[in-house]
Amino acid sequence: MTVPILTSIVQRAGPLHSSAYSVKFYLPVKFQRTPPLPLPELNLRPDRSKSRCIAVRKFSGFARDKKVVKEAEKLAVSLSMSPLFNLTPPSYDGDAYSIAQYNSPFRFVSRVNEVWFDVSGIEIEGCDESNYLLSEY
Repeated sequence: MTVPILTSIVQRAGPLHSSAYSVKFYLPVKFQRTPPLPLPELNLRPDRSKSRCIAVRKFSGFARDKKVVKEAEKLAVSLSMSPLFNLTPPSYDGDAYSIAQYNSPFRFVSRVNEVWFDVSGIEIEGCDESNYLLSEY
């Protein structure tokens, strides 16, 4: 299994204002130069992400919808209190965030998950395009 599995969610971006989702699997460095080709019927495509800076909140347990939204709200509140960001906590009616999951679905204890906000548009020392956090396909 590749880790993390990254699910990005954009609220009200889908049909009839539903959420739009994308799921990305991390490809280990040794396979990045010549990635394996997926089966055509899976309708998958490689996607190399640009370098970006993210704010992260770690949480345990299963990443169920209500829990993820709660953790995303906690991250937004934390960021709003930071002098670096000067943000107002978003309502999540139109905001995007990602969930990184690090464990097999068969692991029931000591699970590790993260909620991510992309903060690339904010100038933070040490956070520029030369710092690679995650290379995704």
